[in-house]
Amino acid sequence: MSDALHLVCPHCDAVNRVPAARLAEAPNCGKCGKPLFTAHPVELDAANFDRHVGRSDIPVLVDFWAPWCGPCRTMAPAFAQAASMLEPQVRLAKLDTEANQPLAARFGIRSIPTLALFRGGREVARQAGAMGAADIVRWVRGHLG
Repeated sequence: MSDALHLVCPHCDAVNRVPAARLAEAPNCGKCGKPLFTAHPVELDAANFDRHVGRSDIPVLVDFWAPWCGPCRTMAPAFAQAASMLEPQVRLAKLDTEANQPLAARFGIRSIPTLALFRGGREVARQAGAMGAADIVRWVRGHLG
């Protein structure tokens, strides 16, 4: 089972092993039984951030945002739409920088919204500013090429 990928459940944070060939078959979590992909961004916080970003074998795109940020709220529907277009090849997640300031500081988030693309637990690309769904998808695919 060398083609197995580790995927973190968006519901219970359990790490699942899923054969790469079965990603498109709507796999469910082995622990809670819920879908591993929901076509919606996963809400991250200090408790589950490292697990989702560090243990996932698929790239994770994190939207660093805050509730008081107008451009963040404007981009939210586009980010959700991008999730439905990029899954199951990429996991999309959101991190509220207001509620998780130490995590935002750890990654040097200076402006929001900021998108950071992680692969293998390491940041591989970053983009500040609001974008539409098609631009998000194009940007991600351009960096994963």
